[in-house]
Amino acid sequence: MPQQTLPPSESWRRIDSWLATHTPSGLALLNPPATPSELQDAEQTLGIPLPGDLADSLRCHNGLSTWATVLPEQSPLSVSGIVDRWQTCMDIATENDGLTTRPWDDEPWWHPFWVPWAESSDGGAQVIDQRPGPDEGRLGWAGHGGGGDFTDSWPGLAALLHAVARAFHGGGGVRGLHPYLTAQGELWWDEENCHELEGQPLTPAPIGLS
Repeated sequence: MPQQTLPPSESWRRIDSWLATHTPSGLALLNPPATPSELQDAEQTLGIPLPGDLADSLRCHNGLSTWATVLPEQSPLSVSGIVDRWQTCMDIATENDGLTTRPWDDEPWWHPFWVPWAESSDGGAQVIDQRPGPDEGRLGWAGHGGGGDFTDSWPGLAALLHAVARAFHGGGGVRGLHPYLTAQGELWWDEENCHELEGQPLTPAPIGLS
């Protein structure tokens, strides 16, 4: 029987406990919970309700205080960062016909129902697709080069956070990326059997809280 996906709040509880034990500096980068008024104001600007998993996550941590690799490829945005990124992409898309799917792309450059919840190291936005239908809630990349990309997408934010918590407490990776600790005790994700980062040693992250 497949393991049931934990809600974001429970996955964050497990992630937080692991960070507190093995890399307190990583835990310190996570912001305190977002307030109800912040969530409500964001929904008014976006014109749609925040995805339930995202609201649950933001009630745990209102993003990160700075870009960091607490998660494998994405650095969670604060509520204000989500709104700013959405508004910026909407402005760019409106001015450049970016809301229309081009013949060579499967997706438009941007869609009003995409909620940018995190950023990649190169500035791309990881979005939660809120368009009604069977794929509602999936994660993808958008707001960078070309159309939105939902190739091999996570079915939802809860699934991603669950996988991260499972890697910390049970071992293994998250879609080919594994957690390491740098010489400074900071968290880093990379391919299996990596031994260094920019000439500095990498140590496989401990499994569990022991």
